[in-house]
Amino acid sequence: MRETRQIAIAVITSMITCLWIYSSSAVAASSTPIAPATMPRIGTVDERFQSYNIEMIEVTGGRFWKPYSANGKSSSASAAAVPAGMDPSMYEYRPPIDLANPRLRALAAALGPAYVRVSGTWANSTYFHDSDTRPPAKPPEGFGGVLTRQQWKGVIDFSRAVDGKIVTSFATSPGTRDAHGVWTPAEARKILAFTKSVGGDIAAAEFMNEPTYAEMGGAPKGYDAAAYARDMAVFRPFAKTAAPDMVILGPGGVGEGIPLMPIGLAGSTIKTEDILKATGPAFDGFSYHSYGATSKRCASMGPASQTTAEAALSESFLSRADTIEAFYAGLRDRFEPGKPLWLTETADAACGGNPWASTFLDSFRYLDQLGRLAKRGVKVHMHNTFASSDYGLIDGTTLTPRPNYWAALLWRKFMGTTVLNPGPSPALSLHLYAQCLRGGKGGVALLAINMDRMASASLALPMTAQRYTLAAHALTDSTVRLNGNRLGLGDHDALPVLAGVPESSGLVSFAPTTITFLAIPEAHNPACR
Repeated sequence: MRETRQIAIAVITSMITCLWIYSSSAVAASSTPIAPATMPRIGTVDERFQSYNIEMIEVTGGRFWKPYSANGKSSSASAAAVPAGMDPSMYEYRPPIDLANPRLRALAAALGPAYVRVSGTWANSTYFHDSDTRPPAKPPEGFGGVLTRQQWKGVIDFSRAVDGKIVTSFATSPGTRDAHGVWTPAEARKILAFTKSVGGDIAAAEFMNEPTYAEMGGAPKGYDAAAYARDMAVFRPFAKTAAPDMVILGPGGVGEGIPLMPIGLAGSTIKTEDILKATGPAFDGFSYHSYGATSKRCASMGPASQTTAEAALSESFLSRADTIEAFYAGLRDRFEPGKPLWLTETADAACGGNPWASTFLDSFRYLDQLGRLAKRGVKVHMHNTFASSDYGLIDGTTLTPRPNYWAALLWRKFMGTTVLNPGPSPALSLHLYAQCLRGGKGGVALLAINMDRMASASLALPMTAQRYTLAAHALTDSTVRLNGNRLGLGDHDALPVLAGVPESSGLVSFAPTTITFLAIPEAHNPACR
């Protein structure tokens, strides 16, 4: 009996020792220090790095992705009103966006400076009615939509009001082509001349939207890489003469780079590699689009392109942004070495976004992708869209900011243009990103995203900071709280004061599924002076 007690005591003692060792190592791991004062500079981003899209179809009015909340409504969309080969029932008519709306402008201005990209699939076949007369009831032959002077002037006025430089693309449908099928600059010349005549400016442009799916986007049947090269041979010299300061971006491919892709969209596809082989060096900036999945609307395109809300915080899904960037950066390095990398369209999923794109759940992907791609050397990141469908930063009907808008506003408030290396994270689920604090000489902004749905994470902070933590009662909430206070517009649509709470030096804890910005103005980091 005595021997048995001694064995039991030894076992218990051993267990306690193991628990102490495990606990000590866990605390040490969770207490991993960061060093804001010495975080090294690893790159820079454009001052308009965080930017957004307003689809051309929003400006002209037409049939865009039907929100999930409208799935019960009937749709009268004809096949002619939607991209080639797509299901008309996925679309819903929306009137032209009111870019003079004071709330819309105030919300956009708070994210400035930015680029405002007015493009998208429908831009490929939009006719510019270059007259103050009544526009035609139907688009001319070879076009799918009509853009008026008043509508484009609205884009120019909006861009001025919100400090948003215009990025666009041009019509490339059969209506823009000569008898031999070669693109002519007639439409592009009209819109560039009108823009200049009203004191506007187009900062950058792609020749066409997503040439990898040119046929679906309205290009002539059988359009291929050789046809694109012939068109670029016309477009580039024209653009350099008509708008010499306009940055020519391209090719703007999509649906490549992930083994699960290409996305099963309608029509023939063209590889970006083949386009680059055919054109040779032709771009001032290398652009691409990035979607890690297609939305539930497009489930018919194949299960391989789908994802789930359960996977939204997984590394396997989030890292798709890295994989896609690496693919296109590799092509850039081979064919356009040294050219800056622009991501001109992205969201959680193609085809209007998934149902959770309008909830707090997608804010983790949104900010994580900004942080990842800034570290990887992407200079500009354009979210699709600002105010349309489920992936809009704001609700297109009520103009109510969604969680991603508040996430964007905090990024704009804190993250400067110098990208820093924050060092290793103490936990796989805690994603850390750092940049020089916007407007603060020597200051550092640290973004800490705890992806874990159950466990807290922590790190050791050697100096004081101001803390800004985003959280929600449920991940699928359409509202979000900052340091416990619900974010929303005040009287007369006033934006709330984004107030931080003091964080002392020492151990800093991050609750499960929270997003925290730490503003560290006294870091005195030499890379940030």
